[in-house]
Amino acid sequence: METAKIYRPNRERPAASPSGPTAKPTSSPQKPKLLDQVRQAIRTRHLSPHTEQAYIGWIKRFIFFHNKRHPAEMAEAEIGNFLSSLATDAKVSASTQNQALNALLFLYHEVLDKKIGLIQGVVRAKRPSRLPVVLTKEEVQRLLNSISGTPWLMAMLLYGAGLRLMECCRLRVKDIDFSRNQIVVRAGKGNKDRYTMLPAGAKEPLLRHLQAVKRQHEEDLKQGQGRVSLPDALERKYPNAGKEWGWQWVFPATSHYDDRVTGERRRHHLHESVLQKAVKDARLKVGIAKPAGPHTLRHSFATHVLEDGYDIRTVQELLGHNDVSTTMIYTHVLNRGGRGVRSPLDGLAVGVAQLRP
Repeated sequence: METAKIYRPNRERPAASPSGPTAKPTSSPQKPKLLDQVRQAIRTRHLSPHTEQAYIGWIKRFIFFHNKRHPAEMAEAEIGNFLSSLATDAKVSASTQNQALNALLFLYHEVLDKKIGLIQGVVRAKRPSRLPVVLTKEEVQRLLNSISGTPWLMAMLLYGAGLRLMECCRLRVKDIDFSRNQIVVRAGKGNKDRYTMLPAGAKEPLLRHLQAVKRQHEEDLKQGQGRVSLPDALERKYPNAGKEWGWQWVFPATSHYDDRVTGERRRHHLHESVLQKAVKDARLKVGIAKPAGPHTLRHSFATHVLEDGYDIRTVQELLGHNDVSTTMIYTHVLNRGGRGVRSPLDGLAVGVAQLRP
C-alpha cells in the first residue's frame, strides 16, 4: 500500500506587502528640466549649435514674458501676445519674429507634444525688401590689401569662393583639393555639402599657410596633444582620427582648450570674431563708407560673378542656395550668360605679401 504524502504547512513568515510598513519607497528617476529636454531634442535631430542657442534664448524670453509660467500651462493666446510684443514693443524684424515663432513651435510640438493651432491676432513684423551691401571690385581690392596675416587669407576665400563666415572657419585640411582647384564645404547652412572653387590667387598662399599649420600640428603631437573635435559620432567610430592631419582645421586657433568630456587639451578653429574685427578695421582704414562685414565679401562674389556673365544656376550651386529665387536678389546686375566659371578674385591685383607666418 502506497504511503500517503504528507504536506506540511509553510510556517515561513509571509513577505511584506509592498504597501506595508516595511516596504521601501521606490524612487522614480527625476525628469529632466524643460530646457534640458529642449537641448536633448535639438541634439537628437542634429540641429546646429547656433540653432540650439537661439531656440533656448527665445524659450527663456517667452517664459519670463509671462512671469515664469510653465509653457505647458499656456497655448495659442500667450504665444500670440508674445509675438505681437516683439513686433510692437521690441521693433524686431520679420526674420527675428519668425525665428521666435519657430522656437516656440519646436518647444510645443517636439518637447511638450502639444499641438498648436492657428495663432490669431498676431501683429506681424513687415519684411522689407532689401538689397545686399555689395562692394565694387576696386573697394574689394583696397579692403583686401589692408588686411594681413591669416585673416587676409580667410577674406580671400570669402570673396574668391563665396564662402560664409563659419564655413570658412570650419574648413578642414581634407576638404581642400589643390589638384582640382576645389573646396568641399561640409555641413554648410542646412547641413548640406557642396563644391565651390579654389581661387587661383589664394592657392599658393594657402599652401604656404598649411605648411606652417602642419609644423604646428607636429609640435602638438610631440607634446601629447594635436587632437581636434570630430562631428557627430565619428570620434567614437574612429578614435584616432582626431589626430590625423586631414581632420585638422585649416585655420586653427592660437591656443588650446580643455575638453569638458574627456579633459584633453585640444585646438579649436579660429574664432569668427578675429576675421570680423580685421574686416572692420580695414574698412575704416581705407575709408569705405558702406557697412561692410565678412558676409559682404560673399555678396560681392555673387554680384561680380553675375557681372562677368556667368549663369545664375551655376552661382546658385556655388553659393549653396536651395531655391534660385534666393540667388535672384543679385540680378540687379546684367546677366549676360557665359562659359565656365572663374573666381572674381583672379582679376584683382591683390598681393600675397599680406600673408605673414
